[in-house]
Amino acid sequence: MNKIIALATVAVLAAPAAAQELRPDQVAFRDLYREMIETNTALSVGGCTDAAQKIAVRLKAAGFADADVTMFATPENPKEGGLVAILQGRDSKAKPILLLAHLDVVEAKREDWTRDPFKMIDEGGYYYGRGTVDDKPQVAIFTDTLIRYKAAGKVPKRTLKLALTCGEETTYAFNGAEWLARNKPELIAAEFALNEGGGGRLDAEGKPQGMAVQVGEKTVQNFQVEATNPGGHSSVPRADNAITDLSMALVKINTHRFPTQFNDTTRAYFTTLAGIAPAPVADAIRTLMADPENKAANDLITRDPLMNSTTRTSCVSTLISAGHANNALPQRATANVNCRIFPGITSESVMADLVSIIGNPAVKVTMTAPIRPIAVSPPLNPAVMDPIRKVAAKHFPGVPVTITMSTGGTDAPYLALANIPTYGIPGMFIDPDGNGVHGLNERMRINVLMKGRDYIDDLVHTLAD
Repeated sequence: MNKIIALATVAVLAAPAAAQELRPDQVAFRDLYREMIETNTALSVGGCTDAAQKIAVRLKAAGFADADVTMFATPENPKEGGLVAILQGRDSKAKPILLLAHLDVVEAKREDWTRDPFKMIDEGGYYYGRGTVDDKPQVAIFTDTLIRYKAAGKVPKRTLKLALTCGEETTYAFNGAEWLARNKPELIAAEFALNEGGGGRLDAEGKPQGMAVQVGEKTVQNFQVEATNPGGHSSVPRADNAITDLSMALVKINTHRFPTQFNDTTRAYFTTLAGIAPAPVADAIRTLMADPENKAANDLITRDPLMNSTTRTSCVSTLISAGHANNALPQRATANVNCRIFPGITSESVMADLVSIIGNPAVKVTMTAPIRPIAVSPPLNPAVMDPIRKVAAKHFPGVPVTITMSTGGTDAPYLALANIPTYGIPGMFIDPDGNGVHGLNERMRINVLMKGRDYIDDLVHTLAD
């Protein structure tokens, strides 16, 4: 989460759910959540289609017609399918809302975990299991909201569309959000989408320090940087060397400072941060927003990795391979450079920048698949932002809500292909250690899950009506 949250005013959540008795509706939700956790959707298993089918069974049992639930997959990726469900609204002129969540999870090896990662364990006020935070809560909450609409006989003003997709967690996987945007844009067409990416941070005592709405993110793009050479016997070194050429290129890339940039989202974020940060940082932020080329302000801001990444494109080497024998000069040296590109900047222009930064024609730069679409920041739409704040004040009184641009990545850029502005909503709070997301022993506080479910359900109702 962001520095602004770490500096924000704190407020207290309800008592841990381990000491509470769940309401009947929470018990039903927990069973849905458990089913999703215990359906292994890691890419090695490819169980997204299985998870989507289980959701379809629940939706149809709740009263959704077959025509309102669309299963999708490709012949090449039959286990990586997904689902789109539609709850028709009563106002045909009101544009739909899309609820997006991903079914797939990061790999989890049983031998590394303390508990079985694909069994939901209730322990010490937490639910343990892979996907308990990323992204099975949203899968379960959005599904649960649609089921409860049906059970209550309610018809929202706006049509609600639920898209549960695969492939978000793995670079080279079939991506369901992209496939829908490119092949079935009319199926998911909406005025805007609610997605992962937002959230909140707890302190060590479990008190929330703030919550954030994700409005935009960087483009994630990988590049291969390669140096080649005729090579030869290592007993006869030569001035040109593939490893040396590549090493010098990577040093230049890793130490390069791309230009400082702001958009509406980051300007709002830094304006708020300047109001609560220590004086030297606050002054540097204000100076930088007025003069993005100011060297002294840039020098101070770039000391903080998050602020540095939020203000510019960043590129860093992440993988390297070189040489073929201990007693031979290297004929080839390659590296992967991972770039997080500021919204509105094309991958092609960044590739040209890398070539210029390296300044050595013996080193080639190529873009590697997948080629992701350019990140487009959604507008700070009051029709979306105001209800988020209003409902947050109701459920989490005193907890500040801020706007952030993610330096990571979600499936939001793919929805831009279908002209759907996408917002990462808050509601879930994370412990200071990150709750094991993408790592070992992933866990979610039970009280956080249940309160987050109430918030998100209320938010969807508010936006839909």
